[in-house]
Amino acid sequence: MDKLRTNNEKLSDSTLWNQLRSGDEEAFSLLFERYYSPLVNYGKTLMSESDIVKDCVQDVFVNIWSYRYKLNDAIAIRAYLLSCVRKRIARYHEREHIFSKVKDVDSLDFLFDFSIEEQLIADETMAIKVQHLNRLINYLPTRQKEALYLRYHQGLSVEQVAEVLNMNYQSTKNLLHRAILQLRKDFPISVLALFVEFSINH
Repeated sequence: MDKLRTNNEKLSDSTLWNQLRSGDEEAFSLLFERYYSPLVNYGKTLMSESDIVKDCVQDVFVNIWSYRYKLNDAIAIRAYLLSCVRKRIARYHEREHIFSKVKDVDSLDFLFDFSIEEQLIADETMAIKVQHLNRLINYLPTRQKEALYLRYHQGLSVEQVAEVLNMNYQSTKNLLHRAILQLRKDFPISVLALFVEFSINH
């Protein structure tokens, strides 16, 4: 087995990215393997057609390889890939006229349902509270839900969330702040911390 593939988990995204930029097909393959499933999962939050989502993700990687020599080296890889998938799906909607109101990337619906599994929580009272928290999160406006998903499920920084959503830093910070404030109206910080911890670790 190739040494590069053997050490795949130890190699940083930036290492693989820079090797890809230099034309290393093995590095490209390893980066594809590392991010294909997470990107497909994210794509499914923006549209329900699984096969089309997979095609969009593959198209993103095809474009990356095609334009590898022009890629910027100073980027956050995960945020960049998520942003590319989001834009690709938006272009698909626009091209196919699936939704007449979808004109750009900012108009996409967010289909992900947050769910902390209650059976993983031993305390029955806490489990009931978390179940209610799940419902409240899923009632948040689409943009706030997606921002929470990117921040806590994908582990992006606020700056990176802003990049994916094509927003400036302050607007993104305000978006996340409004979402957390809305949730804090009904829940103590300890329950929200549970949500954050679960999201990051699963």
